[in-house]
Amino acid sequence: MSEAQAVTNDPGIVRDLTAFQHNILVILSEEAMYGLAIKRQLEDYYGTEVNHGRLYPNLDDLVEMGLVEKSELDKRTNQYALTEDGEDAVLNRLNWELSKFVTDEDRADSVRDLIDAQQ
Repeated sequence: MSEAQAVTNDPGIVRDLTAFQHNILVILSEEAMYGLAIKRQLEDYYGTEVNHGRLYPNLDDLVEMGLVEKSELDKRTNQYALTEDGEDAVLNRLNWELSKFVTDEDRADSVRDLIDAQQ
């Protein structure tokens, strides 16, 4: 990440995203996926069915914003991947959330424990 792309306290474009759109970006942070795989992960998270009529318009909006890239896997299946701007948006959101949450060393330790558990 270049200095110009450094994470800032300004949430940037993320402040205009819905929680649902943000969750899509977080899911795509792991790897590129096709729509049905994204849908399944969202359903696991929400514990309920996610309508195609909700998912695909939001994916299209994220593509239009330049946060997600859409490519064709075959004639019926599209793949979605996080762009560099999308990655910056996720990092900026995390930075903003952490700036509000980490108010003392105990909370900082809690966050470090979460990060260590992911490695």
